[in-house]
Amino acid sequence: MLDDKVLEVVTTDKANEDSKNEATYLYCVAENGVETSLGKIGLDGEEVYTIPFMELCAVVHSCSPKLYQSEDNEVIKRWVVTHEKVVEIAWERFGTILPIGFDTIIKGEKDKSPEENIKSWLEKDYANLKEKINKIRGKAEYGIQIFWEPKFVAEKIAKTNPEIRRMDQDIKLKPKGMAYMLKHKLENFLKKEMEKKASLCFEDFHARIKNCVDEIRVEKTKKISAGSIGDEKQQMIMNLSCLVDEKKSKQLGEELEKINMEEGFNVRFTGPWPPYSFVALG
Repeated sequence: MLDDKVLEVVTTDKANEDSKNEATYLYCVAENGVETSLGKIGLDGEEVYTIPFMELCAVVHSCSPKLYQSEDNEVIKRWVVTHEKVVEIAWERFGTILPIGFDTIIKGEKDKSPEENIKSWLEKDYANLKEKINKIRGKAEYGIQIFWEPKFVAEKIAKTNPEIRRMDQDIKLKPKGMAYMLKHKLENFLKKEMEKKASLCFEDFHARIKNCVDEIRVEKTKKISAGSIGDEKQQMIMNLSCLVDEKKSKQLGEELEKINMEEGFNVRFTGPWPPYSFVALG
């Protein structure tokens, strides 16, 4: 964990000074004790360099103690993209890294520079950092999103569910007013069946994917629409972040291809990425 007694992360209240080099922007920790420059690839073209301690190094750039804030969303987006690119470059350059989230700034103290604070943290938390690195060595993060076609799934359920078929026949035989009420009842019943089907699919796909990965994080998904069935062409039913050993990535891809081939389903598979979702340093 980042120890606030050793590393003081800047907050808005503390960001009153504007002198460069009074703080250090932290991108990641790498499994390499080298002291080197990665060039002027940082936020706003700042030079990115490493601060080593034994077999580890922090990848940083010097900055003022102000957070990177802007009212222009495009500027913020550019900063975030640059942060991620620096982390990816460090990942390619050094191998195993512990990525750190955007806008982590470490300031100095009266008798300690920000670089000295970072070295103190690396020394104090060395065993914990090495343990985390050992956990993710040779692994990467992948994003998996699975969608289905609500209209197709609903039609399939309607054709195979005897209760829905019976209700549909009743609607055709009833007067207009009663048929309208029965139709509304049928739609509600079908939505519940869709929810059951989504839950069963989730359990099935989760179990199949779990066999191919080291760790899974279930992320938020778009819930089944409260509107009419078929309003959306595609609807997300599963959103996962997965930590995957490079030896298992092919197996995972093959399993996802099988799911993608199932009628009415579509898989979006992204990565490999540095394992942001599986490293907690703060």
